[in-house]
Amino acid sequence: MTRVIVAGAAGRMGQRIIHMVHAHPGLRLSGAFERPGSTAIGKDAGMVSGVGETGVMITEGLASVIDRADVLIDFTFHEASINFARQAADHKVAMVIGTTGLSADELATLKTLADANFPCVQSPNMAVGVNVLFKLVEKAASILGDAYDVEIVEAHHRMKKDAPSGTALKLGQLAAAALGRDWAEAGVMERNGIIGERTDREIGIQTIRGGDIVGEHTVYFASVGERLEITHRASSRDNFARGAIRAASWVTGKPNGLYSMFDVLELNTF
Repeated sequence: MTRVIVAGAAGRMGQRIIHMVHAHPGLRLSGAFERPGSTAIGKDAGMVSGVGETGVMITEGLASVIDRADVLIDFTFHEASINFARQAADHKVAMVIGTTGLSADELATLKTLADANFPCVQSPNMAVGVNVLFKLVEKAASILGDAYDVEIVEAHHRMKKDAPSGTALKLGQLAAAALGRDWAEAGVMERNGIIGERTDREIGIQTIRGGDIVGEHTVYFASVGERLEITHRASSRDNFARGAIRAASWVTGKPNGLYSMFDVLELNTF
């Protein structure tokens, strides 16, 4: 039985992950924690998440529970995630990170920590369908080539803190790599005013924020006379939680290193 601790246990994603852990026959909730000052501290994690009493109380900070864990599932905030990774490295605890907004420097730090100390699955989006979308976009870009302009539109709820979404950025990076372009030069995150004609090599990302939109991503491949659109729409956060649970089951016992959902889903050869 794999022992799981959940970061941000009282948050929307934390609650759904606790639901999924509770229902999984091979996983056991062994710890749950929140940031200092949270009103959930001292409450039963199962009662907060709606699965009933579990006997696992929400505590303050990772240090209070890390000795109980085989794997930590984290969907919190990018700065917190890197701090958790440092603690996981000290204790040799596996991680699943679905946090978005990680910078290039933070990802490099995470890789260094994981390669030396623990196995970690990191993805800007854990949903199985989105990871298939990643592969479809990569393949479409490589087939269609420079004759098609690539544009990405993403939409999320009004409370989302980062923009563009990590998923949209990943889609842009995959398309750029498939087309042999430098993402740092090709990526265009904003257009406003008299901007002139679109260049041949740019890949645009446009952001929508409103209401309770869980997550929508559309990638456009537009050429003269035709347009291909590939879309993923999420209607429930359970999609992300299910992917995280699948990753937690997979990563335990793996060699140290940084893995993606492509590894979990065996999509690397697709």
